[in-house]
Amino acid sequence: MKIILKENVKDLGKAGDLVDAKSGFARNFLFPRNLAVEATAQNMKEWEAEQKVLKAEKKAEVEEAEKVKKQIESSTVTLIGKAGDGGKLFGSVTSQDIAKGLKDQYSIEIDKRKIELGDNIKDLGVTVVKVRVYPEITADLKVNVKAKN
Repeated sequence: MKIILKENVKDLGKAGDLVDAKSGFARNFLFPRNLAVEATAQNMKEWEAEQKVLKAEKKAEVEEAEKVKKQIESSTVTLIGKAGDGGKLFGSVTSQDIAKGLKDQYSIEIDKRKIELGDNIKDLGVTVVKVRVYPEITADLKVNVKAKN
């Protein structure tokens, strides 16, 4: 039986998916709990219209993410920290520091969890860091760490 999911159902699909389910499972579990509706002609028309809207929204989000990616890749965040001899920092530069620097210097707000920093930066100089702008779009951000005079 074809059904349209209203909410995420474990091992079946996500909200908005058109899936096949056993009729007993659908009638006895999904329909009474309002987790899904049967894929009738009317419900299919509504679902298709909804899918068009979602596709347009996703396209707009991807375009916006591409703009942010270009902004990030043309930027170099400069951070200043105390350093000792040999170019080693006292402490380290974290993803939170990078996110704050990006916001302060370029007015680009990125969540610190989207900055993919393998290990905190502990050396002076330029380091390239990956920033996840959208699930499948990443940007390379240059982080320049300078010593405090």
